[in-house]
Amino acid sequence: AATAEAEIKASSDFKAGATKRAQASARPPPVVDESVDPEEDDDEDEEEAGESEDKTDKDSSEQSAGEEAELSLVPYSNVAYSESEMLKRATDFANLLSRRRSCRQFSERPVDPEVVRLLVTAAGSSPSGAHTEPWTYVCVTNELMKRRIREIVEEEEEINYARRMSAEWKADLAKLRTSWEKPYLTEAPVIVVLMRQVHGWRSGREEKRQHYYSEISVSISAGLFLAAVQNVGLCTLTSTPMNAGPALRRLLGRPPNEKVHLLLPLGYAAHNAQVPNLTRKPVEKIMVNI
Repeated sequence: AATAEAEIKASSDFKAGATKRAQASARPPPVVDESVDPEEDDDEDEEEAGESEDKTDKDSSEQSAGEEAELSLVPYSNVAYSESEMLKRATDFANLLSRRRSCRQFSERPVDPEVVRLLVTAAGSSPSGAHTEPWTYVCVTNELMKRRIREIVEEEEEINYARRMSAEWKADLAKLRTSWEKPYLTEAPVIVVLMRQVHGWRSGREEKRQHYYSEISVSISAGLFLAAVQNVGLCTLTSTPMNAGPALRRLLGRPPNEKVHLLLPLGYAAHNAQVPNLTRKPVEKIMVNI
């Protein structure tokens, strides 16, 4: 009797499971937006190729200098200007940044490495969530490495333009005359690859350190970098390597806790460089006073 009862229960369970599977298979498949670069699973990344044990590059993701039990306080230091000087400086700076454009045609003229270092220094002054400083600026000048970066990006971009990007997206880009081809990645003397640290490390990579608002923090840092580039008379553009991030990270030998955030080709504009004749919204359209 017990055996018969068990067989009846097993049959009932099997039928219930079959019903659930049938219902699941009848549901439409989830829509995957391939226009968004999905983030890799951090734990899976750290297991690949034994990279979780690699301590050779821990300097960029270790705890920052600000990670202390309690930070000491120091007097705030800043320059105070008269109202007339403030207006002049604000006007000059606004005019300087109003001339900023995304340039895709670069001169072969090299950029002083010290200038690049100071640009990154300025970008590194950015605020960040809980002062975790979740950014790494990888500055690439090696020609073979630049060529490989271009190959990886163009391979994915050709797919993006062919089937991942919506018709509306491609139509919006058409007026800017962009395509899957990225010659500026080999023409620019420097490619700055901005990496976002998803998390950091405590105590020599033995314990993860959480990074708060890392995307916002790294984006703010990128904005400071753009302003610093414009300030010294160089040019760049914000290139988003959709779906190429994982391959680029491995190419650059960066640890698994870092994700490619932006590619920022850097250099002097070519003598015949041209940019779209854009107009920007007037301040009245973007500023609300309450």
